[in-house]
Amino acid sequence: MSAGRRAVSRRAFLVGGAAVALSAGSASAWALDRYVVDHVDVSDTSAYEAASGSTGTTLDTSEATATDSQWSADGTTVKVSTVKSGSGSDALAYFVADLVLTDATVLRTGFANGEFGQNIVENTSTIAKANNAVFAVNGDYYGFRSTGMEVRNGVAYRDSGAREGIAFYQDGHVELYDETTTSAKALVDNGAWTTLSFGPALVKGGKVLDGIDDVEIDTNFGNHSIQGRQPRTAVGVIDTNHLVFVVVDGRSEGYSRGVTMTELAEIFTSLGAQTAYNLDGGGSSTMYFQGDVINRPSNNGGSERGVSDILYIAG
Repeated sequence: MSAGRRAVSRRAFLVGGAAVALSAGSASAWALDRYVVDHVDVSDTSAYEAASGSTGTTLDTSEATATDSQWSADGTTVKVSTVKSGSGSDALAYFVADLVLTDATVLRTGFANGEFGQNIVENTSTIAKANNAVFAVNGDYYGFRSTGMEVRNGVAYRDSGAREGIAFYQDGHVELYDETTTSAKALVDNGAWTTLSFGPALVKGGKVLDGIDDVEIDTNFGNHSIQGRQPRTAVGVIDTNHLVFVVVDGRSEGYSRGVTMTELAEIFTSLGAQTAYNLDGGGSSTMYFQGDVINRPSNNGGSERGVSDILYIAG
């Protein structure tokens, strides 16, 4: 799809997970340029990564096994489960993906349209299929903001530290860190494979962090609350090369109300996570498994919302 066609189709932008419409009559040229028109920094991420020396494990899937809830190949296993509770206004539904990885580099990033930059979006399922993913979730929507440390697939894409991030290293360990105290080059030199920049951190040392229900996420419009019971996507770390992703559905009375930050953190501690970190949520929250979106995104009555990036395992 051309940049022009994408721009016309996206006269909406995100404010802390909420879509805000831009009408043609009221939107200034500046706003359209800043929030709608594509700004491509890297036009071919695959070529950029190859030229930068990115390496990673490619799974041998010739003997992959699969059921409705589990997929495994070459020592990597993805097990997906659905959790439902309550009824009426208290109904809740969320999806848990337990990942045991051959090594950390099995978990990769896919980019919308194979490009890196701002305002470039595709549906999670579209990016997943383009990368032959067997499992995927939406990422941190790096493309909505011009700041944030972004190392993906072992390559530095953005060096503009602004907040607390999470770094996944090639040796399998994971760290919460202050982006403003380091550089993308230093992270790569120290073995970082992927960094994500959204937040807040939810769990540290196996404990729910205090104050997370009061955190506001910085956006291009200043700090914006993402509190209350909302759809969520987040990642947790149980042990070396053992991760868990949770996607919570929400904004649908009788099906799923969503969760607060503290409730989300408590889900992760119940799963045994020692560390957990919040990713882009709201209408972006999407889990894809074996060819299908398995949750119910809250965007526009259940359709996916375009995002800039996904985390996936190729199958």
